[in-house]
Parts: sequence; C-alpha cells; structure tokens
Amino acid sequence: MNKETTCSFTGHRPDRFSFGYNEEAPSCLLLKATLRLHILRAIGNGFSHFVSGMAQGVDLWCAEIVVSLKKEYPHITLEAAIPFAGQAKNWSHDYQERYRKVLDQCDTVTVISEKYTRYCMHERDRYMIDHSALCIAVYNGSQKGGTAYTVRYAEEKGVFVRRIQAGDF
Repeated sequence: MNKETTCSFTGHRPDRFSFGYNEEAPSCLLLKATLRLHILRAIGNGFSHFVSGMAQGVDLWCAEIVVSLKKEYPHITLEAAIPFAGQAKNWSHDYQERYRKVLDQCDTVTVISEKYTRYCMHERDRYMIDHSALCIAVYNGSQKGGTAYTVRYAEEKGVFVRRIQAGDF
C-alpha cells in the first residue's frame, strides 16, 4: 500500500444522525450519495486503496460503497482496520451480517488488537491516518469522540481531511 494513494474514512455512528438507524430516510440516502461522490472524486484523483475502521455507520457505509465500486474500478482495494478481534460480537444480527459480507470482500484485513483494550479504537484511528494521505470525514464539529480525535490527529499529521458536515444530515 502506498500512503500517497490511500484514503481512510471516519464518521459518526447512526445514532448521531437525525435519521438514526433508518437507512431508507431521505437524509441517510443523501449522505450515502454524498459519500459515494467523494469516494469517486478520490478515485479520480488517483486514490486506489481505501481503509475503513468498520464501525457501524459511516465506516461501514463507506466500505460498502467501495465494494460496490470495485466492479467498475477493479484496480481499487479495500482494507478493513479492525480495532480488536470480535468488534461486531455485540451488534444486531443484521449489522453482523453486513460486517461479515464486507469483510469477505476486503483485500486486506488488519486487526489492531487481539482483545478489546481501552485504547484500541484510537490505535486503529492512528493506524488509518498514519497510512493515508486523505481522510473523508463526516463530522459534526464536536470536540469529543472518536471522529473528533481522528480529525484532529489527521490535521496534526498533515493528512488532508475532506469534511462533510454531519449536521446537514
């Protein structure tokens, strides 16, 4: 993987959006279409390797979009950066199925920690940013939480952050 052609994703979980887990809501469909456009723009700008932290919400949606685009752009690759083994263990059955389906189509799976630790999510976020030149972030501007941490870390490391205002959705 070449850092200069790698793009990672960060963003909020579904419960942080007005539509919650209702992915058929117009605002969720609009957000996914917006993500797809930004991913297509990244591909057009030479990005070919994409890294998802595989959390519910933005991470998983972006991974699903990349998987769908691999048919049209067979040169692109997807890496799952899993914070700890068993990440989806306590998720709903439907989300676990989606997670497994995406994992099966990843070109690379990187497990950061074999077990949950207090810092494994931040370690995953740093891994993604340390290996990326671009980060697509759906962010509400909050100063707390994993998305805020990842955006700040990316900016500190000089990684370009393409912000999508979460409040618009």
